[in-house]
Amino acid sequence: MDFALNAEHELIQEAAHKFGQSVVVPTVKELDRTHTSDPTTLKKMGEAGLLGVCLPQKHGGMGADYIALGIVCEELERADSTARVVMSVHTGLHSMTLMQWGTAEQQARWLPTLATGAAIGAFGLTEPNAGSDVMGMTTTAERVGDHYVLNGQKTWISLADYADRFLVVAKLAGGDAKARHAAFVVERSAPGFSSRAIKGKLGVRAGNTGEIFFDNLKVPVTDRIGEEGDGFKVAMSALDHGRYTVAAGAVGLIQACLDASLTYAKDRKVQGDPIANKQLVQQMIASMVQGREIGRLLYQKVGWMKNSGQRHTKEVSMAKWVNCAAAFDAANKAVEIHGAYGYCDEFPVERYMRNARGAMIYEGTHEIHTLVQAEYELGYRTDKPLAKTLPTWPFEP
Repeated sequence: MDFALNAEHELIQEAAHKFGQSVVVPTVKELDRTHTSDPTTLKKMGEAGLLGVCLPQKHGGMGADYIALGIVCEELERADSTARVVMSVHTGLHSMTLMQWGTAEQQARWLPTLATGAAIGAFGLTEPNAGSDVMGMTTTAERVGDHYVLNGQKTWISLADYADRFLVVAKLAGGDAKARHAAFVVERSAPGFSSRAIKGKLGVRAGNTGEIFFDNLKVPVTDRIGEEGDGFKVAMSALDHGRYTVAAGAVGLIQACLDASLTYAKDRKVQGDPIANKQLVQQMIASMVQGREIGRLLYQKVGWMKNSGQRHTKEVSMAKWVNCAAAFDAANKAVEIHGAYGYCDEFPVERYMRNARGAMIYEGTHEIHTLVQAEYELGYRTDKPLAKTLPTWPFEP
């Protein structure tokens, strides 16, 4: 067992860190203040090779392993959550799910443009009345000859106004429960598609979030992912990938809280003495370090399991559950260390706290993951081998 990053990991880490600090950090404060997103960042992430970091070289990706994806997410969230959200949605939920469930023809058709950012991918599962209750979705897909007709809507969709393609799950007309769902890739350009931004978010304000609508939208049968009845399985696989990126990003947010808190605690003086010398401040800093180290071990274990083709639904739920709670705790402590300055956006820690709160909701709420972990331990939940698995690493030429 080797816990050290290899040379390729270190190069990718350096590149992702440089991108975050030079491209994301300079603009995010104003974007957050104005609730404005910048789509040019997506293009720059593609040009830097970040979007295709773990996609096979034969499809235009970098060909690095899944641990490298986690490293990129950690470094991007150290800059701001919005950049990591792009990786979660485009690379995790969309591209990696196509790597797992797409046919050879579908992968050859879609992955090359996803790897470079020439096309942006998103994911549509949540509905106004179906969040944690996936089975409550009402979006339908009706087979008509060589295509399906989709009707319905999805909400809380990251990149809703920017993505070119959406991996969505719908209930097959006339079907019931999980056995009658299917997944599809929907093109923004398809007649009957529309989107609308969601305004007034607490956090991730520099990122685009919205609703998408399907009005008698036609999807070719060739754009169905998996078979009829595989929709729930495809969705759960996608969430495994998305949760991995969120768990890794949470470690980066903890590091960002540490970066800000260490600088402030050393500079801020009370009666001539830096507050870094106060034991209560040291206790908060030590707690952040603890969260960072535990979190990194948890997500990198999941990355290792992905590399070797092991199912990791339980482990990635644990990583997401623990790391996101630790990130919110770290952000709250960072605000306390900054005192009144932590309550205004002159310093970044209040943004970290708002962003961290969101990560405890999306990709499965904190409460859902609490129940999931209890069910595993009680023996009420077990995982069967999946019909489709991610390509193991190293990838075939």
